[in-house]
Amino acid sequence: MDYMRGHVLVTGATGVIGAQLALRLIERGEKVVLLVRSPEAAAYKVPGAAGYIQWDSEMEEGEWCGFVNGSKAVIHLAGKPLLESRWNEAHKAECYDSRILGTRHIVSAIASAAEKPEVFISSSAIGYYGSFERCDDTPELAESGKEGSDFLAKICFDWEKEALVAEKCGVRLVLLRTGIVLSTRGGMLQKMLTPFNFFLGGPIGSGLQCISWIHVDDEIACIIEALDNPAYRGPINLVSPQPVSMKEFARTLGVALGRPSLLPVPKLAVQLLLGEGGEYAVKGQRVNPVFLQKQDFAFSYPKLSDALEELIANRK
Repeated sequence: MDYMRGHVLVTGATGVIGAQLALRLIERGEKVVLLVRSPEAAAYKVPGAAGYIQWDSEMEEGEWCGFVNGSKAVIHLAGKPLLESRWNEAHKAECYDSRILGTRHIVSAIASAAEKPEVFISSSAIGYYGSFERCDDTPELAESGKEGSDFLAKICFDWEKEALVAEKCGVRLVLLRTGIVLSTRGGMLQKMLTPFNFFLGGPIGSGLQCISWIHVDDEIACIIEALDNPAYRGPINLVSPQPVSMKEFARTLGVALGRPSLLPVPKLAVQLLLGEGGEYAVKGQRVNPVFLQKQDFAFSYPKLSDALEELIANRK
């Protein structure tokens, strides 16, 4: 596989973040190899990659392992969506295992590689810090903040613990503690657009929870900077410097759409839809991008109003 040396290996490349990241890397001339469940579907969604290799989180071995060797970087974004369906014990186990086992197997392949990647960029989330019901009760959380004690915090803590093994192999490790990524192609914003378009929009739950968000373009720019810049290592909060309450988020979205923000979605309705997962949909965190600010990272969309206006204007 010498012809593939110096490539960037990406998992989760058919997701909202991964697909746009992979396309951006291809545009700038990187040789990008995607580890995916369906190579055919990935080739349609992300054309132009150097390879589409069969992989899922349960695969300990296989052809994919050979592509870790000689790679420039491994960017690991894969994980079963947490809030896409109602929670039960089986769903929770699948969400946990997809992250922990997938990361464990990727790191094992890195450890076995004769020519290791320069950097391993691994997903995590601001759920690491736990979840809080009100913005005014939420501590301002930097990367040095302690882990929380709920289920999402446990996933993130154990997820990062698996990734940390790569550091022992001499590989630079970046842990992406991502907030709510704003995109019209998926995630929270996309789900909120439909009721707003029918003049039925409003905050979710009490509206008092804190939303630490980031525009998808800034998310991708951060990941690319982490790929290129050796100063980027350890946990990094990928959030805008201006978190807001859910009530303020809904009001700003209404202004961007020219719609009222008058009809809140009750907590009970969210719980009926998501089960236990509804508890997390009505909570949040106030997270600061301390590392990025120290690195003078230039956010293209530090203000929520600007981020939403750009996304609404260019939605597809």
